[in-house]
Amino acid sequence: MVEWFKNPNYNFIGNRNKAFVFSAILMLITIASMVVPIYPGRGVGLNLAIDFTGGTVVQLKFANPVAGELGKIRQIAGGLGYGKPEVKTIGLEGDNEVQILIKRQKDPMVFVDGVKAALQRDYAENPFETRRVESVGPKVGSELGRAAFISVVLSLLVIIVYVGARFSFPFGLAGVIALAHDVMVPIGLFSVLNMEITLPFIAALLTIAGYSINDTIVIFDRIRENMGESISRASFADKVNTAVNQTLSRTVITSSTSLLCVLAVAVLFFGSGDVVFDFSLALFAGFISGVYSTVFIASPIVVLWNNRWPIKRI
Repeated sequence: MVEWFKNPNYNFIGNRNKAFVFSAILMLITIASMVVPIYPGRGVGLNLAIDFTGGTVVQLKFANPVAGELGKIRQIAGGLGYGKPEVKTIGLEGDNEVQILIKRQKDPMVFVDGVKAALQRDYAENPFETRRVESVGPKVGSELGRAAFISVVLSLLVIIVYVGARFSFPFGLAGVIALAHDVMVPIGLFSVLNMEITLPFIAALLTIAGYSINDTIVIFDRIRENMGESISRASFADKVNTAVNQTLSRTVITSSTSLLCVLAVAVLFFGSGDVVFDFSLALFAGFISGVYSTVFIASPIVVLWNNRWPIKRI
């Protein structure tokens, strides 16, 4: 196997307190961004897409540039009495496409017809054609939100049972804490940037969970090997630190490959407004967090557990 690091001996476990402080800061920023209404119109919580709240999206392609006309379009759509719409450009600047979104609208076609009629009347100098209309009812949206939450929670429970059965309970607990950390990182990123939480984003979270636990299990396997006779005189913390160093090349190589693929997709769809970009951005943040949490969260938690309740050979 190709090795980027020849006999590395970095003190990962010795720097666990610094890592814990850094992760705590990230979690506090994430929580603060969700409980403090930093964005007008969003209120408390995440910026949920119509997948979960219900609502209507209409995408229009205009004949002339609209980059400097979004305020006017927003005023026209907002004057219809359907609430405060979200108006933004989609795709490249030369595409002249605009997306108008209104959440929690019970009668979507009334909203769509009203917006089109108002634009034809008050913005007649820039004709348009309808590219897409998408609507999700509030009941369906709430059911999708509940299903998404259950899927994430169940995946974490299954993982803790699997890892706990394969190794021991402390390893399963450490793995799930690391997974929760990895899930919170992209959530915090999207919350701070006020990006929409969509169904593809939930799919990204589940993908991150699978990717992260796979990396964690590789290190846990090496820890189990190191608990044998070959380095029996070393302390448990040293054995864990050795395991992390022994798998460092594998971790960096596989993670770099995945990150390059995800980064290429993100660059390709950057500025397009497509959910593929959101999906790839969530994966990018989650993959980086997955490597970090395996080394600086999961492994040190096992060491801390062993310091309090010694772990028998697994």
